[in-house]
Amino acid sequence: MTAAGLAHLFGHVGLIEARVRALVAHRREDDPAPDDPFRGLYLTDEVVNHLLHPRSPGPAAPSADRARLETACDEAERRGNVSRLRQLAHAARLTDLDLVILVAALAPDLDARFEPLYGYLNDDVTRRRATAGLVLEIAGAPAASAAARARLAPGGPLVDRALVVLDDPDRPFLTRSIRVPDRVTSHLLGDDTCDPALADLVSTLVPYDCHLAGELARVIEEGVRLVYVRERSGRSGRATAAAALGRSGRPALGLDLGRLAALPSALDLAVIAGREALLAGAGLVAGPVEALADGHPEALRRLARLPVPVLLTGDSTWDPGWSEQVPLLVDAPQLAAAQRREMWQTHLDGLLPAAPPVHLQLGPEQIARAARAAQLTAALERLPVDADLLQAGARAQNAAGLERLARRVEPSVGWPDLVLPTAVAGQLHELAARARHRDRVLTDWRMRPGGGRGHGITALFAGDSGTGKTMSAEVIAGELGLDLYTVDLATVVDKYVGETEKNLERIFAEAGRVNAVLLFDEADAVFGKRSEVRDAHDRYANIESAYLLQRMETFDGLAILATNLRANIDEAFTRRLDGVVDFPTPDAELRRALWDRCLGKHLPRRDDLDLDFCAQAFELSGGAIRSVCITAAYLGAERGDAVGMTELIAAVHREYRKLGRLLLEREFGRYYDLVR
Repeated sequence: MTAAGLAHLFGHVGLIEARVRALVAHRREDDPAPDDPFRGLYLTDEVVNHLLHPRSPGPAAPSADRARLETACDEAERRGNVSRLRQLAHAARLTDLDLVILVAALAPDLDARFEPLYGYLNDDVTRRRATAGLVLEIAGAPAASAAARARLAPGGPLVDRALVVLDDPDRPFLTRSIRVPDRVTSHLLGDDTCDPALADLVSTLVPYDCHLAGELARVIEEGVRLVYVRERSGRSGRATAAAALGRSGRPALGLDLGRLAALPSALDLAVIAGREALLAGAGLVAGPVEALADGHPEALRRLARLPVPVLLTGDSTWDPGWSEQVPLLVDAPQLAAAQRREMWQTHLDGLLPAAPPVHLQLGPEQIARAARAAQLTAALERLPVDADLLQAGARAQNAAGLERLARRVEPSVGWPDLVLPTAVAGQLHELAARARHRDRVLTDWRMRPGGGRGHGITALFAGDSGTGKTMSAEVIAGELGLDLYTVDLATVVDKYVGETEKNLERIFAEAGRVNAVLLFDEADAVFGKRSEVRDAHDRYANIESAYLLQRMETFDGLAILATNLRANIDEAFTRRLDGVVDFPTPDAELRRALWDRCLGKHLPRRDDLDLDFCAQAFELSGGAIRSVCITAAYLGAERGDAVGMTELIAAVHREYRKLGRLLLEREFGRYYDLVR
């Protein structure tokens, strides 16, 4: 705060003081008991008689001194010394009367002498702040003037912008106390600290300077005050809005409407946020708009009426009922892989690893946080930042909302852990390549036209239980640096009509906000074939399938459907799939590799272990072989010995009984005696 700015502020306080002095002198002349030490505490007969007589008007408000003060302020501004009081009056569109009211209410916070003076003028020594009637009298406005009283009512800038607060709502209007919030006072004195009430709601924005940001800056400078930026995958809306405000010469104040909507005082906090933007000369970037529109529509309407630029963000189409003001509607830009690479490089100070995770759908703010997380981990481990650390930092940016709907699995296996036919492994590599290069193919090369289709990738894994479907999904997630979320169908399917679709919509909506692989195990339970309608059950089952068909088209993530019964999947789903991978039952050669892989390198083995025989004799899936090996390991641990054919055959026996298979001597051959 410059000295000239403070001089302008206290010059206005001086004008109020001169007016108060004149009113005190006038009141003394008109006071029947000026020397009564208990005046203001009781009423004598003389005072009552005086009140019943017509009251003479007070002295007129001086205007010459105010004109000289504003002329001096003009001279100071030409030298670059801007007054915060004048800036606030201009930004909040205050009239001269508003300004006098504001300074009169502010005076006791700047000069303690005004407290007893206001108590004297209020004729009540306990009321040491200005009242509505007193500030109107100081301003020279008639107390019966509807226009003057409206300046202190809702709808006026002083009250709507929370620059003044009227207390004592139960009292008559003229005797209601007026105060200026401490944040406004501190701002006028030069303090730029954000209001403490917004501490948990204000967030730091990372600007993304793009073509749209330049266009928005232009229209903001031309007077546009309300913009709605609809988010797309990549989450660039807030960053674009921040860059637009920066280009227009305004700082950006980020407001988290999700947190705001969870608070009971959302309306009051929205007003405070608008006041903070007004004081700072900033624009407001607030989202997601849906969170506030559902529970606190009045708070959203108040934000839309602010005199500062308000850029709202959200996923939904703008609802005209959200605001009387018509916003400028734009779509957030889609980030290409090259642009994300530049952002990674910027936030890593140019030290970009060989393979940064540019295929991940991260926005500018997420990239900044992910890069910082990777740098912190690298500092802890005293290692350079590599692709693995960047992927871990990116995974840390996923919201926890999906974990309430699906089970999160952090991938711990890779391609060497898969034992599959070459053709199947090749299909899995192709699926990973699709996810890695979809930006180039679908965005840069525009290989997916309109029609509301999303940029998601969906595949079907079909095969018997234990053939490696879930493990393959985990490997693909690990290859792409993503988490795997397994959908628990028990929490999805509901007996009530329409509830299953609602549960699935929540899952798809949350999955679209995170970088993850979504796995629907036993997918035929919800992606089954439509049938001929014979009763109401068939009709609602078909509605459920039709909803899923439409939702899969607009999904922007990576989803894998796993099923043991491919024939039960509706053909319409198959057309919308990017890949179908059939997992066969392993042959003897693959079973030999599976036996060796499942026993591992650390398990002690006896010399009599005959894995070639096991591979040839027992036609088991990979999952069953793994179960047998674990059981054999426990048997060996109980005996305190290494694992040999005795433990392995006993474990096979238990697995056969679990599967309901017969124990045939020709299968167990020379080891049949171990079973008996």
